[in-house]
Amino acid sequence: MAQLTDDCFAFGSKPMRIEEAVALIAERFPVIAGTETVPLGLADGRIAAEDVFAGHDLPPFANAAVDGYAVRFADLNPETESVLPVGGRLPAGAAAGAIPAGTAIRIFTGAPMPPGADTVFMQEDVRREGDRVVLPTGLKPGANARPAGEDLEKGSLAIPAGQRLRPQDLALAAATGHARIAVRRRLRVALFSTGDELTEPGAALRPGAIHDSNRVLLATLLTRLGVTVDDLGILRDDPATLPAHLAEAARDHDLILTSGGVSTGEEDHVKAAVEALGALMLWRLAIKPGRPVAAGLVAGTPFVGLPGNPVAVYVTLLFVVRPLLARLGGARHEAPLAWPVRAGFGYRKKAGRREFVRVSLVRGEDGTVEARKFPRDGAGVLTSLSESDGLVELPDDAIGIAPGDTLAYYPHSLLW
Repeated sequence: MAQLTDDCFAFGSKPMRIEEAVALIAERFPVIAGTETVPLGLADGRIAAEDVFAGHDLPPFANAAVDGYAVRFADLNPETESVLPVGGRLPAGAAAGAIPAGTAIRIFTGAPMPPGADTVFMQEDVRREGDRVVLPTGLKPGANARPAGEDLEKGSLAIPAGQRLRPQDLALAAATGHARIAVRRRLRVALFSTGDELTEPGAALRPGAIHDSNRVLLATLLTRLGVTVDDLGILRDDPATLPAHLAEAARDHDLILTSGGVSTGEEDHVKAAVEALGALMLWRLAIKPGRPVAAGLVAGTPFVGLPGNPVAVYVTLLFVVRPLLARLGGARHEAPLAWPVRAGFGYRKKAGRREFVRVSLVRGEDGTVEARKFPRDGAGVLTSLSESDGLVELPDDAIGIAPGDTLAYYPHSLLW
């Protein structure tokens, strides 16, 4: 009796590893997003198009870090308490005059240090006696005083080009004198699903049909990644019309993204349509779920065809499309950060491919958090995404894991 394979994609040339695919993307695809300058309030989530440098020292002047009394450290008695007359009051925002020798100045947080003063006593640590203040021993020179440029010096790099801008980055730009910032234009992505079996969500299901969930999954995740999505609907499995639809999308989009139709079945026509209009750079990846992934150019526009199963769509969007979007949009790509967790299950796999297993976190009998495999692991099981906490990564060369092994864990909540 012939031995039947349990791998529906086990044929053809050797699949490409994820790192090879990402390196190929960086080599073959150029940055295509243009630039524009926007107010800081509109720049959250955008990609910095240029390095941003500090327009002045941050802070711009030496200032008090606490409410208290500013003094010259040289005026203090090193052996016992020092008693100094209070020679003035300096709130934040006021101009500071030079401090007379042997004098303390009442100062407030953020106020400029008087020229000559170098140390601030916290108000909780001193005694005020009329127009004098009693200062304890033990404070180090420079205590509670922030020097000019402590955070950033004028001209130093505040935000590197390619940074996806966060509120803290924009606050830094504002603090160093910037009101506007140059950013990359948002990428425009054409999104299709393919397949005669697909029906729009909410529509009545005809015999043999399923509702299209992939476009919903992709559109919402792509939006979280900061791109503009044009949902172009469902493409039927018609080799005569597919090329025209793809060519039309290529005219005014930065990327064409499809799901389904890139395997080798008799009704999988996307790969052939792409090759008729351009060229493929990669087709199969050494990844599970998600092996059939096609990437290339359609009439000069980048194209990626993802698998049809939703879990494979999720995984390949994360590890293939996300680096491509970063490249096209001029962003610095940083691979998702994995956290070490203990395996609470055993699992066998084939060597030579990366596998991502859906898991939930539970606390083991010894109190340590461990990952438990979702009981149903088919690539079409949507509940394995909605009811799990994240993915664990099994290395290419591994042939399995055992309970107690340390795994790389990607929580859904931190991926997007």
